[in-house]
Amino acid sequence: MTEEEIRKSYKELSDKIRYHMDRYYNDDAPEIEDAEYDALMRELKTMEREHPYLVTGDSPSRIIGGKTKRTAGINVEHDVPMLSIEDVFSKEEVLSWVHEVRALHPDASFSVEHKIDGLSMSIRYSAGRLTLAETRGDGHIGEDVTANALVIPDVASSLKGIDSDIELRGEVYMSHEDFDRVNEKMELSGRKPFANPRNCAAGTLRQLDSAVVSERGLSMFIFNVQRASDSAFMISHHEALNKLASAGVKVVPSILCSSDEEILNAIDSIGEKRGEYPYDIDGAVIKIDNIAYRDDFPAGSKYSAGHIAYKYPPEEKETVIRDIELSVGMTGRINPTAVFEPVRLCGTTVSRATLHNQDFISDLGIGIGRTVIVYKSGEIIPRIKAVVAEKNPAGSEVYQIPHICPVCGHEALREEDTADIRCTNPACKAKLTKRIINFVSRDAYDIKGFGDEYIKALTERKYISDIADIFRLNQRRDELVSDGIIGKEKNTDKLLGLIEASKQNPPERLLCGLSVPNVGRTSARTIMRHFGSFEALMGASVEELKAVPDVGEITAVAIYEFFHDESIVRLMDDLSALGLNMKAEKEESAGDAFAGRTYVITGDLISFANRGELVSFIEARGGKVAGSVSKKTYALINNDVNSVSGKNKKAKELGVPVISEADLLSEAGV
Repeated sequence: MTEEEIRKSYKELSDKIRYHMDRYYNDDAPEIEDAEYDALMRELKTMEREHPYLVTGDSPSRIIGGKTKRTAGINVEHDVPMLSIEDVFSKEEVLSWVHEVRALHPDASFSVEHKIDGLSMSIRYSAGRLTLAETRGDGHIGEDVTANALVIPDVASSLKGIDSDIELRGEVYMSHEDFDRVNEKMELSGRKPFANPRNCAAGTLRQLDSAVVSERGLSMFIFNVQRASDSAFMISHHEALNKLASAGVKVVPSILCSSDEEILNAIDSIGEKRGEYPYDIDGAVIKIDNIAYRDDFPAGSKYSAGHIAYKYPPEEKETVIRDIELSVGMTGRINPTAVFEPVRLCGTTVSRATLHNQDFISDLGIGIGRTVIVYKSGEIIPRIKAVVAEKNPAGSEVYQIPHICPVCGHEALREEDTADIRCTNPACKAKLTKRIINFVSRDAYDIKGFGDEYIKALTERKYISDIADIFRLNQRRDELVSDGIIGKEKNTDKLLGLIEASKQNPPERLLCGLSVPNVGRTSARTIMRHFGSFEALMGASVEELKAVPDVGEITAVAIYEFFHDESIVRLMDDLSALGLNMKAEKEESAGDAFAGRTYVITGDLISFANRGELVSFIEARGGKVAGSVSKKTYALINNDVNSVSGKNKKAKELGVPVISEADLLSEAGV
C-alpha cells in the first residue's frame, strides 16, 4: 500500500469511528453493535502502532466520545477528569497488564468488578452531604444533573458517618424490569420505544423534568472514589468501597484478587452469570487495589490510569429452526421470522428471530430443520449469526419466501433493485391496521389523540375497513358512544372533532399518510408543490413524475402504479367527497435568497420552534435540505459552531461552512 493509500485508509477509518462515536455517546442511538465498534477501534490502533506519524491529538483513540448537551442543566468543569477505561479482548492481554504492574509493585492486588453498561456520573459531597452530580460529557466538562440524581433511589443525599469532602464516580443504569416497563408504556402511547437499557438511561438522566426521571426509574452503582479529604479513602480501593457500603452507598460488586488464577476465575465467574443479573454488563474491570500505585501506569489522554476492562465476546448458542412464519407489514412487505428451539441468552429465553428478507436467508443458507448460531444484538434483540452447515439434515433446503401473500392469497412480487417481497393487493387486510396507524401518526396526516389502541379496536369491530372510514366515524357517533371504544360522549366527541378539523391539513400530509412506496414526508411535500393538486398528480405520467426533484424512476413508477390501482382511485374519490383538502394552497414566495443551495441541519434550535419550521423557511426561499453533509452541501446549520459532532467534523474536512441560525437569518435578510 502506498503512502497516499495508507493516509486515505486511515482517514476513512477515523471518520467512520467518529460517526459511530457521535451516534453512541451524543445521540444515544448506536447503529452498530459494540463488538463491531470495538473491532473498528482495534483496527485503528493497529494502524497507529504501525504508522505513528498518522496520529493526531483528535484521533478517536485519544478522545472521549461524549459532549455536553443543553438538556438537563448547566455545564460544569470536572474537578477530576472523567476518562474512559482502556478495553482489552483476551485474557492474555489481561495477564500481560497484570504482570507489568507486578514487575514494579510485586505486592499489588487487584479488584475485579462488573462493568455496568450505563453512563457515568460523578457526585460531590461536602461534609458528607450531596452538593453536585455531573455527567461525563467530554471527560473534562459535563452537565449538572443534581436535581435528577436526587430522585434516583440508589443515590445517597448524605453519607452516614462521613463528614469529610469526597467525590464518587459511578454508573447510572436501568434494570431490565424498569426498561421493559418504560418501553411498554412508550408503545402504548404510540411513541418509539428505546433500543436498549443504556440508551433509555442516558436519555432519562438528561431530562429537564425530574418527575420523568423518578417515574421511569434509574439505578446506580458507585465504582470509584475520585478524591477525598480523608486520606483513609485513598489507600485501598476495596476498603474504600467497603467504607462507602457501610455509609449506605450502593457499590459495584467486586472480588479482591492476588494471583493470576484468582483474577481469571473472577472474570469467568462474572461472565458465566451475566445472563442472570437484573442489569446489563459489557465486561469486567480489573483495577489496581492500592490507589497510590495507579499513577505509575498512565494510559494516555483518553483513559484513566490503573485499570483495564476485559470485554466478553457476545454470548452465542446453537439451536434448530422448527418453522419460518410470515407476516405482512403496512406496505405489504412480507416479513419472515424464524421459530427455533428455545435457548437462554443474556438472562432471557428466546425462540424467535427476524430473518429480514430472502437475500439474508439465502446468504446464510437458512432452512427449516437446520442448526443455527443465535446471539443477542446489543444483548437484547435475538439474531441469527450463521448456519452450522455440517449439521444440515439430509434433504434440507434453503427456505424460499413464496410469491403468494400469506394473508390474502394475492400475488406477491420482489421489487426491482430491492430485497423486499410485497403483496400487490392494495386491499390486503393485513395492511389495514398498520396503514391506519401510520396514516394518523404525527409524521403523516397527524390526527391528534388517535392512539394505536383505538385503531386496533375500531378495525377489529369493523368500524374502519379503509382510510376513508376514519372520516365516516361521525356518522356512527351514537354507536361509538354506546360501545365505549373511545370512551363516553366527551372523549368520543373530542376525537370526532379532531378528525373533522384534520380535513384542512395540507395535501402533502395526505400523500405522506397514504403509504405510497418510497414517498416520505419530505418527498411528499416536494411532489405536492410540483403538482399542486391530487388531480394533477394522479394524472401524471411516469416521465412527468421523474421531472420532480429527487424522484427517480423507481419511485416514479411506484407512484404511477399506486394511483392507477382501481381501489386507490375509489379511495381518493371518497376522500375528496368527504371534504379532505386535495389541493395545495399557492405559497407566496419569500424570495430566492437560497436558490441552488443545499443545507444540512444539526444540533439544538433557537429561533425556530422545530426542524420542520426551519426546513420550510429554507425551502420557501428556494433552498433544499439534505440529511448528511457532502461536497454538494452549501452550509451546515448548527448553533454550536465549535461542536465536535460527526456532521461538524465532516463539514470541516470538506471545507463546508458551519453557520448558526442567526447567520442564516442574516443571509435571508430577516
